[in-house]
Amino acid sequence: MRTSFFSLLGLLIFLGFSCGWNNASEKEIIRDSSITITTSYNPLFLDSAAMQLFFEENDWVKPFSKQIADFYTDRNFEFAWFDSTGLSEQAHHFFNLQNDYISRLSDSSLFNQQFQNLYTAYANKTARQIVANREVVNTELLFTAQFFVYAEKMYKGSNIQLADLGWYIPRKKMNLHALLDSVINKKATELVNLAPVSLQYPRMEKWLFRLAEMQKTEQPDSLPRVKKSLRSGDSSTLILRIKKRLHFLQGDDMTNNNFFDTSLVLAVKKFQERHGIEVDGIIGNKVIEDLNVPIRKRMEQLLINMERARWMPSMQDSTYVLVNIPEFRLRIFEEGKNILQMNVIVGSEANNTVIFNGNLQFVVFSPYWNVPESIVRKELLPAISRNRNYIAKHNMEVTGYAKGLPQIRQKPGANNALGRVKFLFPNNYNIYLHDTPNRNLFTQTNRGLSHGCIRIAEPKKFAEFLLRDQPSYTSSAIDSLMYLEKEKWVTLKKKIPVFLVYFTSWVDASGELHFRRDIYKHDQKMAIKLFQP
Repeated sequence: MRTSFFSLLGLLIFLGFSCGWNNASEKEIIRDSSITITTSYNPLFLDSAAMQLFFEENDWVKPFSKQIADFYTDRNFEFAWFDSTGLSEQAHHFFNLQNDYISRLSDSSLFNQQFQNLYTAYANKTARQIVANREVVNTELLFTAQFFVYAEKMYKGSNIQLADLGWYIPRKKMNLHALLDSVINKKATELVNLAPVSLQYPRMEKWLFRLAEMQKTEQPDSLPRVKKSLRSGDSSTLILRIKKRLHFLQGDDMTNNNFFDTSLVLAVKKFQERHGIEVDGIIGNKVIEDLNVPIRKRMEQLLINMERARWMPSMQDSTYVLVNIPEFRLRIFEEGKNILQMNVIVGSEANNTVIFNGNLQFVVFSPYWNVPESIVRKELLPAISRNRNYIAKHNMEVTGYAKGLPQIRQKPGANNALGRVKFLFPNNYNIYLHDTPNRNLFTQTNRGLSHGCIRIAEPKKFAEFLLRDQPSYTSSAIDSLMYLEKEKWVTLKKKIPVFLVYFTSWVDASGELHFRRDIYKHDQKMAIKLFQP
């Protein structure tokens, strides 16, 4: 379903609630209908017939009917949202959570008058004042149903077909029943702390609220392009405008003048780091371009990436490798902590690196490079036709023929396209991580340069990490293995999950919000799915 940006601001699509009772005569629907006027409390129980009636009268509940039925069956049909005080503490927390979201993001799609009315009717009533009737049952079931709708949209995400967006990491599974059990039993005030979400999601949510507040005070102030880059020591009226913009976006404290001083250099470097621009403290047109992006567009970008974060498994207690393609960066995590990171080179715009996950299983030292058929056809054959010695000159050999084409591989050596080592996580896309002889490329800001595989800047460190629990593979042993004449395969004792992901916005461990360019235009496709009517 496509909706406008504002109706989808929280990526929460709530269907209209219709909870009116029909004109059928009242029936007994509470298993224990007495709430005594003494100090004792008799728990309220739900009759299965009442639940079925609720399903029949509210079509929007159908997708969650089995989960709701299972939830109450496991509770022996005891109410979840009422306790000895009346409406429970958890009910108040959930109601306030939803209203807070509506207020912060002006997202009217979350508002439901029936839900508001029923909450108001019971918010200040004690258990003694509550008469067991169909309205009480309706309130109980409505809380549960709305919780499931809210939680699914917040923590599972929309029903977009991920493969349509080039995303082949399986969407995480959500057990809404278990989540509600945790909320009720633990009396949690922060739902996100119990939800099975990635570490990124709560950080991104906080920044979404912060951007929403910033948007309310944002002044339209488009900065002009510069003919010559501005740098330390320069003076210009534009510099004061840039200082004000950076203070608004980052909170940097700077002198209120037209001079490009040290405080501005530091603020510019921080901005460049957050936006993937070469960190040199100089204001060129790339900096101006990113300074001019409106907060509303940044909110859209963050919402797109929050949707991706919903798809990801939590992985909070796991060891795994994550490559963020638009960031050109590889990170290794252990128990939620980033213990190693390095620059990478990913596929070019014409040769996208596929977004998927696998299990890293093999380290191959001194590898052969089996040249893909497409490269043989498009690049090697024309080169061979121009120079008969091309194969020998590049330390290659023909190993056979197939489909009328020579099968060519490059032998281990200093100029091998895969460098001294490669790392395999078997997959259908023929993508892997590897070293490269072209070390100078890692200093470039835009590192979308490969045919699809991922070149890593520090292959030896990566190999040492992967083999850390195999004592025979010492640092010196790994050095020797990287300089063999024939390739050497090593199998890891334990496979390590690898995720090749696509996040153009995220929050780092220090709480800073980052943005990157949409190098494969995946954000554009997502925006059409999420925001356009």
